Amino acid sequence: MPSENMSFEDLQGAIDIDDQALESLQAYDALLHKWQKRFNLVGPKSLQDSVGRHFYDSAQLWSLIDPRDRDAVLVDLGSGAGFPGLVLSILGVTHVHLIESDANKCEFLRQAIRTTGASAIIHNERIENYDGPKADIITSRACAPLEKLLGLSDGLRINKTRMLFLKGRSWQDELTQSQTIWHIDFETHGSVTDPESVILDIGGFKNL
Repeated sequence: MPSENMSFEDLQGAIDIDDQALESLQAYDALLHKWQKRFNLVGPKSLQDSVGRHFYDSAQLWSLIDPRDRDAVLVDLGSGAGFPGLVLSILGVTHVHLIESDANKCEFLRQAIRTTGASAIIHNERIENYDGPKADIITSRACAPLEKLLGLSDGLRINKTRMLFLKGRSWQDELTQSQTIWHIDFETHGSVTDPESVILDIGGFKNL
């Protein structure tokens, strides 16, 4: 389904979301618009279609997480305004850790968690300094190039950690560059919001 000018009703039709989670996402969206006037949380133009550009883009990961894995530890790198980590927490991933170094964005995340009743935990620090639990799943969206993401993820993972990275139109160049350093076990899923973007689904990697 095209994401342009998407409504929350469209989102619920595209992704399996219960009514309570939908209400929480709507409250989150209202808060995002309000706080954007104070802090630069997302690109201003993207707010014109915030449901498609941010909420649907994030929520597409929900369908890739097996129901048996939704009580896993999920660590979201460079969470910003909470995409995708906080969205996944609202949808039902039980143990979500949001790593964000910007204090203003963390202030927004705290308010969003209070407003939505999400159970996510905020870590106001650089990813390199994270000392929370190791991740079963690592997510990231618009945080850093793949090569850097893999380096940052290396200390957070366990044997079977899965990485779900939302990547834009330069993903192939990023992958090619990363493969000069890492052997990467991956598959790709087409993005539902941009035909030129993908979700990189990485099962493991190691230095060459």
